Amino acid sequence: MRDQIIAHLNDAGYLEKMYRGNRGPFKKEFASLYPDVKGNALADFWNERLNYENDEISWGSSRELVLVILAALTAGLIAKLPAILSINQETFYSRNIGFIIFPLLTSYFAWKNKLSPSKIAFTAGAVFLGIIFINLLPQNNKSDTLILSCIHLVLFLWSVLGFAFVGGAQNDTDKRLSFLKVNGDVVVMTALIVIAGAIMTGVTIGLFSLIHFNIEKFYTQNIGIMGLAAAPIIATYLTQTNPQLVGKISPVIAKIFCPLVLITLVIYLFAMITSRENPYNNRDFLMIFNGVLLAVMAIIFFSVAESTGGNKSKVQTLILFLLSVVTIVVNGVALSAIVLRISEWGFSPNRTAVLGANVLIMVNLLLVTLQLFKAAFKQGEIGSVGKTISFYLPVYFVWVVIVTFVFPLVFGFR
Repeated sequence: MRDQIIAHLNDAGYLEKMYRGNRGPFKKEFASLYPDVKGNALADFWNERLNYENDEISWGSSRELVLVILAALTAGLIAKLPAILSINQETFYSRNIGFIIFPLLTSYFAWKNKLSPSKIAFTAGAVFLGIIFINLLPQNNKSDTLILSCIHLVLFLWSVLGFAFVGGAQNDTDKRLSFLKVNGDVVVMTALIVIAGAIMTGVTIGLFSLIHFNIEKFYTQNIGIMGLAAAPIIATYLTQTNPQLVGKISPVIAKIFCPLVLITLVIYLFAMITSRENPYNNRDFLMIFNGVLLAVMAIIFFSVAESTGGNKSKVQTLILFLLSVVTIVVNGVALSAIVLRISEWGFSPNRTAVLGANVLIMVNLLLVTLQLFKAAFKQGEIGSVGKTISFYLPVYFVWVVIVTFVFPLVFGFR
């Protein structure tokens, strides 16, 4: 992209097309080359444009705003289907919670990125396959494969959303990394919206209670549920139209949490040695242990995604490297524990799923740690870490597909 920008530095139309097609990488590459082309009228204009921060909230085009409002209302109605159609809530939400939000967000990015008809058909087909498959599985609350399929179906739908976000450009590692960054920003914005909504809920219920109107049940079962369903969609729209809203918050969160998580993990590993409870003799402990592992992996990925858009100090890179090393140790403990359980009791759906996930995470961690080591000690670039993460994402997608759609058949729905 850098060479393309230089070659078309005097072509305003071409630069505009490049920018709209891939804003994050364009801004990153332009910032790195601007000192060399400073003085060029068009280059100076783009520098001002890319670094201008608008304090006002942008609501985008009226057409886009209407589509987002309709999507938010649709999400709320889907969330209310159990009450509307008298469907068992536990059955509906356990199997279909991912369909409340992800298909709508997928449609939004498919429209925004102007996906080709063939790619739209692919995303729609993947979503419908998920709906049909998960709702045709036998009803058995004790079925491990059903639980695994329900959990991994959410990740499957998230992957389809990622496909729509990158515009179907499977080999564009920069866009994949941008997708991870957007996910972090959306989580932050959604949390802020939910907190604001909770405050509004408390105030509203309190005010009506003063005049002896008990609206708590009605409000929580209707307004509350629809608001929770709509929150991620509104958050996504706001982060897309106003990246400056969380553009400075997310990196700060990453910088604060990385060293804190590193210290916590080190202390925890030493405490675990002296404790009677460990992943080797406690199944629930192993599940929680793996949950912690996934959370730390998410923090590492989010931090790397945030750092590739600008310069990262050697100290921050070193902290990420140390965190990755400690996470490898954590993953090693979890992996050895699950191998021990399999050697004693054999393969089961849960043990196989956890084993596969831990092996994939271990390989990914080793690759990421190697790149972080180069970036911290051998004058490597933090961008190479992001490319490693982006390149590995399809591997997770393949495993998610296997657990979601193949495990129930292989293990006989048990």
